[in-house]
Amino acid sequence: MTLRCVAIDDEPLARECMANYVREIDFLQLTGAGNNPIELTRLLNEQKVDLIFLDIQMPVINGIEFLKMAQNPPMVIITSAYPNYALEGFQLDVLDYLVKPITFNRFFKAVSKARDYHNLLARQTNNDLIEENTQADYFFIKCDYKYERIYVNDILFIEAMQNYVTIYTSKGKYITLLYLKNVEQNLDKHSFIRVHKSFIVSIPKIESIENNEILIQSFRIPISRNYRDEVIEKVVNTRLWKK
Repeated sequence: MTLRCVAIDDEPLARECMANYVREIDFLQLTGAGNNPIELTRLLNEQKVDLIFLDIQMPVINGIEFLKMAQNPPMVIITSAYPNYALEGFQLDVLDYLVKPITFNRFFKAVSKARDYHNLLARQTNNDLIEENTQADYFFIKCDYKYERIYVNDILFIEAMQNYVTIYTSKGKYITLLYLKNVEQNLDKHSFIRVHKSFIVSIPKIESIENNEILIQSFRIPISRNYRDEVIEKVVNTRLWKK
């Protein structure tokens, strides 16, 4: 994973030093440079930046003042000739503080820390997405005086009975006060299909279609005339082997 970085320093030689160091490291890419935080603000607005190398003593506004005003900035490594700002810098959540003149070994240690932290955040984001998707695999319904968790993958079919629906699953059946139309709106249309005014079935659970009935385990679910063509097209024709 490449970190897109920018160098902000009012000294041209310092910026060139950062650029030379960056070129030596395969996981870094220098995408911009500037001599004050005003230019940094422009760079942040124009492109995605993962890491900032930020000097402190600069014209217009210094690096510490910028960090105090910035909202959710990228990772920051301070590069300064003044070590006395280190404590204040770390209180502003900078990742590291490099005192000039900066050796390559010290620079490499700092950017390796940035890479590891960036990878950690990426893994956390990915885990959050997995958890979110996992949570979407089930829902709760109210049955009598308790709430039942229903896993979507367990559903065989759903039958409507006036103001109620019965959800048949591989673990049993559950009756709850819902309209079939509302249930249908919350189900994945690629995995479930309406086959009758009173029935929705899970497509992966269909074992066979016989005349005007769908067979799922020991259950026979009727297919109404209004839905038959759609059922055959969506369930059978897309997977039908022909001569």
